[in-house]
Amino acid sequence: MAQTPETTPHRYCTVHDEGRLRIVTLNRPEVMNALHSEASHELEAVWNEFAARDDLWVGIVTGAGERAFSAGNDLKIQAAGKRGPRPHSGFGGLATRFDLNKPLIAAINGVAMGGGFEMALACDIIVAAENATFALPEPRVGLIAGGSGVHRLPRIIPQKHALGMILTGRRVSAQEGKELGFVNEVVPAGGALEAAKRWAQQILECSPMAVRASKDALYRGLDEVCLETAVRKIYPAQQANLNSQDYIEGPKAFAAKRKPEWQNR
Repeated sequence: MAQTPETTPHRYCTVHDEGRLRIVTLNRPEVMNALHSEASHELEAVWNEFAARDDLWVGIVTGAGERAFSAGNDLKIQAAGKRGPRPHSGFGGLATRFDLNKPLIAAINGVAMGGGFEMALACDIIVAAENATFALPEPRVGLIAGGSGVHRLPRIIPQKHALGMILTGRRVSAQEGKELGFVNEVVPAGGALEAAKRWAQQILECSPMAVRASKDALYRGLDEVCLETAVRKIYPAQQANLNSQDYIEGPKAFAAKRKPEWQNR
C-alpha cells in the first residue's frame, strides 16, 4: 500500500515526505533563503529526525522560489549583533554533519552562496538549474568559508580550481560547476527538483544498506593514505550490510529474475 505524502510546515522550512524520500525546502524566499542561527537549529532537528527514521532512505534539500537555493548567512542579522551559535551539524544542519550514511541530493535553483554552497557541498549529489550560481564570497565581507567550504571544495575539485574560487569569491555558473566537477547534472531553469527526484528514484531502486555501505566506505576510504589499506578495511556500514537480509535478498532476486524486496535490515 502506497504511503500518503506528508508535508510539515516549520518556521523556516517545509518538510515533505514522499514514501521513502524526504524533501526539505528552505523557506525564507524574502531574503533569498539566507539562514540565521535559529533556522540552522530548526534544520538540524529536521535532519536528525531524517537520520533516525528507518522508513526514510534518501533526502533532497532545495530552496523556495526560483531566485535562490540559499544566499548563505543572513548578514543583516550578524551586522545587528544578533548572530547566535550554530548547531553541532553546522550551517543549515548539514555543513558540518559527518555521520550521515543516507544519501543527500541538493537541488539548486538559483544562487548558492557561502553557507548555501557549503550545504550543497555537504550533499552527495548536486543537481543545478542552468540559472544556478555558486560562490564562496566570504573574503569579500571580511570572513572565511570556515563552515566547511574551504575544506570540502578542494577535496571535490582540483586544488588550483578551488583556490581560484576561494581567494576571489567569484561566482561560478552551473555549467562551469559541472566542468569543474562539483555539479552532477545541469537542467533547465525550474527543473532542479524534478531532476533530483529522478536521481533519488534511481537510488531507491538499490538496497538502502548497500547504498549506505558504499557511501560510508567511500568517505572513510578517502581518509586513508594507502589505497590497499582503504580497500582491505571493512567499514561499519559495510559490515552491517554483509550481515543483513538484503545482502541475501539481492542475489536471490537476481537469480529469480524478479525485483528485490529490500527490508533495510
